[in-house]
Amino acid sequence: MKKKVSSQDGISKAIDLLVESGVDLSTLFEKGGLLKELSKRLIEKALESEMDNHLGYNKYSRSDSNNARNGPSSKQVITDNGVISVEVPRDRSSTFEPVLLPKRQRRIPGLDDKILSLYAKGMSLSDIQIQIQELYGAEVSESLISNITDSVIEDVKIWQNRPLESVYPIVFFDCFVVKVRQDKRIINKSVYVALGIDRLGIKDVLGLWMSENEGAKFWLGNLTELKNRGMQDILIACTDNLSGMSEAIAGVYPKTEHQLCIVHQIRNSLQYVSYKDRKSLSSDLKPIYTSVTEEEALMALETFSNKWDKHYPQIAKSWYANWNNLMVFLQYPNAIRRVIYTTNIVESVNSQFRRVTKNKRVFPKDIAVFKTLYLTINYMTKKWTMPIHNWSEAIAHFLIKFEKRIQ
Repeated sequence: MKKKVSSQDGISKAIDLLVESGVDLSTLFEKGGLLKELSKRLIEKALESEMDNHLGYNKYSRSDSNNARNGPSSKQVITDNGVISVEVPRDRSSTFEPVLLPKRQRRIPGLDDKILSLYAKGMSLSDIQIQIQELYGAEVSESLISNITDSVIEDVKIWQNRPLESVYPIVFFDCFVVKVRQDKRIINKSVYVALGIDRLGIKDVLGLWMSENEGAKFWLGNLTELKNRGMQDILIACTDNLSGMSEAIAGVYPKTEHQLCIVHQIRNSLQYVSYKDRKSLSSDLKPIYTSVTEEEALMALETFSNKWDKHYPQIAKSWYANWNNLMVFLQYPNAIRRVIYTTNIVESVNSQFRRVTKNKRVFPKDIAVFKTLYLTINYMTKKWTMPIHNWSEAIAHFLIKFEKRIQ
């Protein structure tokens, strides 16, 4: 019996024959060189094999079939090795539909993925067009690139409505601004991001929303959407002082503890402080958020208030107004405090979003924003395979404190 040769062995033997043939391999990777010719021949061989299978006999055999070959047609195809001219076989009855290179398709599978990857990295349509021209010597229109990126729109809708886990120990909320063309005007729109930490400590972007304005009604709708997708509980929600967020959390997730970002509170406190007072005032703020207990923190705030209220009365007033949400982190050990007292984790994600959106300058419509961010999320989450730092210590505390809610 003839021994079956594996595809890997077959490729190895083909390479050996090529090397032994005496062909000048130095031309292999040159523009229009041997690799490009090999790609052409391989595609044409595969298409001929498909035609043989379609007709039921090979090119040099006779058949009683009414259908037969009808001569090839030439087709320009964009491949990883540049643009090549391929002879595509045809049949008389015009029933032959190549699988490798379907009718009207002029791109070998793989090029679309490269275009999507470039788009995810923030390149504009014109930049991608130039890049494809430089890489493959191929003229690709901006409309074609737009159509390729539009292919993910359905995936975006599926992703935005996908089921979520029932409980997330921590969820961060934050936003950033993009420019969008709307009603013949260019306006600023905020993109709101929900980043969850699941029970294994792995990050995941749970949802994206866009709006010109925020408020309790806006956040109530977003949180209800998350709940309808299966997220029945959040142990701790961490946010900047987003308008209406506290009321919305209380309405949808009444048991959730809401931690305001300490770093944002400090920045807001220093916003209108004169340069000569900034260093001293920052030093006096530090005992508040580095305290061991809430009682100690409150005493530090009173000391700060007595010293600075005469010059900057709005600072202590702001800390008192948001006190309950600012001091949530003091209930927890250091492993949890370091995670929840700032929204740095989600801000790091947003910095990557900003990096890819700033190159676009102005988006033609909302869906174009979602396309870009969805592709960026796919790129980022491939790296999110490990739990966040100190998660084993943090989850051990959660399992004790929230025993009935996290099991």
